[in-house]
Amino acid sequence: MGAGYLQTGYYAGFFLAAALNYTVGAHWGWRAMFLCGGAPVLLALYMLARIKESDRWIKAKASARRPSPLREIFTRAYRRRTIVNGALVTISIIGLWAAVVYEPSAIVALAKRAGHSTGDATRLASLGTGLLSVGTALGCIAAPPLAERLGRRGALAVYFLGMALCIWVSFGWALYVADGLWLFIGSLFALGLFGGNFALYSLWLPEQYPTGVRATAFAFITAFGRFIGAGVNFVIGAAVQAYGSMGVPVAATALAFLAGLLIVPLALETRGARLPG
Repeated sequence: MGAGYLQTGYYAGFFLAAALNYTVGAHWGWRAMFLCGGAPVLLALYMLARIKESDRWIKAKASARRPSPLREIFTRAYRRRTIVNGALVTISIIGLWAAVVYEPSAIVALAKRAGHSTGDATRLASLGTGLLSVGTALGCIAAPPLAERLGRRGALAVYFLGMALCIWVSFGWALYVADGLWLFIGSLFALGLFGGNFALYSLWLPEQYPTGVRATAFAFITAFGRFIGAGVNFVIGAAVQAYGSMGVPVAATALAFLAGLLIVPLALETRGARLPG
């Protein structure tokens, strides 16, 4: 359960951002929101200055005589699982990032089409983001027990199938329904719920690598997916401009999750296995 609770911190931040946008952003605009965004930076700098590495870790690093962990996760023993894990994390990032990036704009467009003012549209976008964040946090909490019941691969398959369905329903259908504002906002909760699949990686990836390369493997796999996800968002932006609507281009990311269902069986199942030393 620890991985699920830890992962919810990320989406608690989204919820706080939505709450700030509902209050600060709706009244004073993006400049005030930008200043609010500086608070976590100051906190991070303070923590970086105050927290020191342990002497034990520094001595262990100085005396280490082993090959590069980054090179090791691509040796014959780990290459396949590193590539498969990287593909799965990338798929998760592509779908959820697309939804997170475009759902506020979609709500604003729907709200204005329904006759709401700009301020009200901004508040409704914040409400939708908050609902998405709550759903995602609950999805993260549900991930560990689901992984124990269905196995890691089975749980991820359920999340991928749910993401594919919810992305298509929200952006491919609800966005185009007449008076579909509240239908779209309501669909974001289910979308967030299945977006909790990220919590699975927090418990699954460490189970696949020994201590010496575990942190490197986790960092590389999750960072690689973010670079690809950022590039795909540029592609989606170009598709939105060419298509003239954000609905279908964003809904098309559901295909990535369907492709992911074909990759899931290639992943290493670790339910019941001991953590590598």
